[in-house]
Order: sequence, then C-alpha cells, then structure tokens
Amino acid sequence: MFKWPLLGEIMVEMGMVSESDIQSALAHQEEKGGRIGEILVEKRICEEDDVTKALARQLGYDVQLTVDLDALDLDLLGELSLRWSRDNGVLPLSRSGDYVVVATSNPLDIRICDQLRFVLQLEPMPVLVPARVLGDAINSAFDRKLRLTGGLTEGLDEAESPTAEVDDVPVIEDILVGQEDGDEAPVIQFVNSVFVRAVRERVSDVHIEPSEMQLHVRFRVDGVLKEVAEPPKRFQASIIARIKIMAALNIAEKRLPQDGRIRIKIAGKDIDIRVATAPTSHGERITMRLLDKSAVRLDMATLGFGPAHLSLMHQLIRLPPGIILVTGPTGSGKTTTLYSALTEINTPDKNILTVEDPVEYQLKGISQMQVNSKIGLHFASGLRSYLRHDPDVIMVGEIRDRETAEIAIQASLTGHLVLSTLHTNDASGAFTRIIDMGVEPFLVASTLVAALAQRLVRRLCVHCREPYTPSEAQLNEIGLTTEMLNSNEEYQVYRAKGCHECLGVGYSGRRGIYELLVVTDEIQKLVVKESDAGTIKRAAQANGMQTLREDGAHKVLLGVTTIEEVMRVTQDDQL
Repeated sequence: MFKWPLLGEIMVEMGMVSESDIQSALAHQEEKGGRIGEILVEKRICEEDDVTKALARQLGYDVQLTVDLDALDLDLLGELSLRWSRDNGVLPLSRSGDYVVVATSNPLDIRICDQLRFVLQLEPMPVLVPARVLGDAINSAFDRKLRLTGGLTEGLDEAESPTAEVDDVPVIEDILVGQEDGDEAPVIQFVNSVFVRAVRERVSDVHIEPSEMQLHVRFRVDGVLKEVAEPPKRFQASIIARIKIMAALNIAEKRLPQDGRIRIKIAGKDIDIRVATAPTSHGERITMRLLDKSAVRLDMATLGFGPAHLSLMHQLIRLPPGIILVTGPTGSGKTTTLYSALTEINTPDKNILTVEDPVEYQLKGISQMQVNSKIGLHFASGLRSYLRHDPDVIMVGEIRDRETAEIAIQASLTGHLVLSTLHTNDASGAFTRIIDMGVEPFLVASTLVAALAQRLVRRLCVHCREPYTPSEAQLNEIGLTTEMLNSNEEYQVYRAKGCHECLGVGYSGRRGIYELLVVTDEIQKLVVKESDAGTIKRAAQANGMQTLREDGAHKVLLGVTTIEEVMRVTQDDQL
C-alpha cells in the first residue's frame, strides 16, 4: 500500500531540518495546532522558501521563488478581485491552450481551483510560490491592472447619476488595500480608491479639478503631475461633497475657499491629509496634500547631503547663537531639512520651540505652535511670545515680513539659535531679501551664519536605471566634461528606463541638491555694503561654495539622478 510522504520527512531528506527539529515542531503542533511548515518558519528553524520547495516535491508541483510581473497576462485578472486573490493566496500568471498557470501558496484547498476553473473557463495548473512573494505580486499585479484600465472610474461609469449630494457619510477610519471590492456606493468607492492608489504610488498631492465637460484627477509624484482619472461630470458634486464631509467642511458653502484636514488609516498606515477647496468657473476644485507619517525619515544623512555639506551642517546647527536660513521654492523640502536638523540636536538639555504654518509632523520632545490668522496668531506674535519661554533653539516656519525678521534677529542677538525658511532662488539671495524687508544690513551681516538653498531631484530607480555615455554637449549643459566623467572609476552616468518597481516612470523617490553659503568676514563686508546677490555669490564661489547645479552634476556622476532632472530644477542657476 502506497504511503504518502510526510512533509517533515521530505525536509529531513533534503537536509533542510533535523529529526529533532521535526519532533519539536510536532510537539508544538500537538499542543497549539497549526501546520508543520508554518511552525518551522515561525520558530526560525528554516526559511519559507525551504517549506515551499519541500511542499512542491511532496505534491509533485513546480515551484517558483519569484514572480515575473512583466510576464503576467493581466486579462486573466478581469473577472477576479484583489480581495479574493489575496484572501485565497492565488494569482493567475499565464495561459497555455486550455490551461492557466496559477501561482498559489495554498495548494491543498481544492475549492480555490474549482472556483478558478468556473470563472476563467480554463484548467488550473498550480505553481507553488512563497506566501510573502505571492502577496507582493498580487498587490503589484492589481496595481498595474488599475493603471492600465483606468479602474478608478470603473464603478462610476456603470452607476446611475445620484439624485442628491452625498450626505451623512461616516469618516473613514481604516481603508484596507482592496476595499474597493466592498458594497459601498460608487462615489465612496471612487474616493477610497483615489486615496488607496495615492498611498501606493507615494503621491504627495491629489488635485481634483473641474472643467466644462469633465472632472480631472491628477497626482503629483516626486514633484511631477500626471492625470490618472476623468470621472463623469455628473458625479462632480457628490465627489466634492464626500471629500468635504470627511474633512469636516461646510458642503453648502461653495463660493468661498475652505481648509480642512482628514486623518485616516490606509493599509495600517497613518495618513494625514490637508484639504483645500477653491471656487472656479466650472465648480469647486480640491487639492489634497498627503503626509505619510510612517514614511518620513527625519535624518540628515538620508536627505542627499554630500559628506562635505553634511559635516558643515552638523557644525552649523551646533554653533553659538545666530540665524540659519533654508531657501527654495514651495515643495523643495525646506521644512523636512529643518525638522531633520532639529531632530539631530534634540536632546534633554535643550529647549526647542517651533512656530509653524501648519505643523506637518509632531516631533517628540519639541513644543510646536501652529499659527492661526483668524485669532491674530501670526509668526511674529508667536515668535515674540516664545522668547519668554527660555528657548535654546527656535524654528520659525517662514520669514515673510519685516516684523518677523526683526524679532528673529533680536532672538539671535539675545543668545538663541534661530532656524527658518525664505523664498529665494539661491543662497545669496537670502541676504538681499532680508535687507529688502527693511532690516538694517549690519544686523543681517552680524546675525546670519549660513544660508542653504535646495531643490529636489527625482532619484533614478536602482532596479532599471540604464548606463550610457552622454555627449560632450549634454555634459556641458551641467558644467561637466568627458575628462571629469573619466577621472574616477566610480563615476557613471545613467538614464531613466522604467520597470514595475518604479511603476514605469524610471524614478523612485527624491533627493536634495544643495548650495550652502557659510558667512565669512568677506561676505559680511559685502552684506554691509548692500552688494547685490550676484556679487555675494561670486565671492562665496571663490571661497569654495558649490552651486546647486554643481552639486546636481556631482549626483549625476554618482548615478543618483539624470542630467535632465538637474537641468529641470536648476534652470535659474547660472554656473
């Protein structure tokens, strides 16, 4: 009589575990239940891949330890839902005649094969894949299907027009990836899907913009906008109302701009969403800024500073009293840089206070104040009040006017380190901007210790970046030469290509490029003389300051970003 080989015996035979390991796992199974393979992995006796190989040998199935996402037949997902695939641990890979190759981590459940056979009208051919690998592959496969089919508006296209605006909608407390398969109203499904996809794709801003005939949904990913959906115009009022209710805004007020906030969980992540509405000629538009608190890393070493810049910044933020300004346009990462600097010096022996608009991330051990113009709490009044709280370090979200600038200077003169931001194109422009506000040049020269200009460039995807040799003309655009490129074996220029890891864009995440101007005696003399920004910049370059484009060019040589990216964000920087 044939005896079916036991999984434990196969694993011992294959040299993955010992007899004593199996006996220990059996004792655990008898006491608490569970499968032998899961127990062995849980006890870290073996890896999940080992169990998968042994199970494949036991059942006579093929095994795959990875899933080639580029080879997937997405048409096979047409009749399946993300939730069903994930709950059952199954993903159709490809078809061959009357058969369909199916990746599974649960081969013993015959019911799943029966369901696939009925839905796809094909005979399943199971291939064993580790559960961890399969879970990632399922999410990526349905992500790709959603992008290629415009799946955000699928439910809306088939739904009837609503007869009234959405009201009495509960605030979302937790959106799970795949919740779009629920029985909620199409409008709610659509809004949930927008949030879920935005988090998956690391979106910083979501724009919902009405036009004459359509509603447009655009995502900003790594600083670049792209259109992702065009819901039917008839759903405009309901979509806007749904979001406004979630943000605790007045849905009846459509003539005035409103600001609100949504706090939700998506797949276990805490997401803070700042919502702003504004009336337009075709109806209200909404812009939402997404802040993923679990993704932010307030560490100066990971922001993109080179070794020289990082060493200088570490020295500057530990200097005696003075003002350090971070400059750049909106969205260039100035606040993140300041937060990282505060985190670096945040110790129990320092009293650190901040005045912000708004408070983007809560920093442990730091008192943070949010300005509120409705009650007269501005940067200047908040800063003035904080001076009576015995601070060591003060961060001011932005210096916008003469009053705030003068109080910041007074704070630095009375023994405080002040960190703040300013909107100028480069580091040298910070001095002239403060003087233009009406502050005396000698005060600016004696209190500013450094100005840091920065931009964000998209970082090349390390999975698909493609090495190439640029022409001399391309190198010259960012101040490089072929000799420079060949001067170091570590230098290699890459270009963007695109793969499933970076959603076909070729870039993944962003890094900073910097221009750090440290105030010297020579710079002080120029500021007192009210020299223009160009003169100050040339003096700083003569003392060894790297410009934004030069720092960007160095990151191109290191394979961090591309020539096109550096040119895009440094158009106003002249070498």
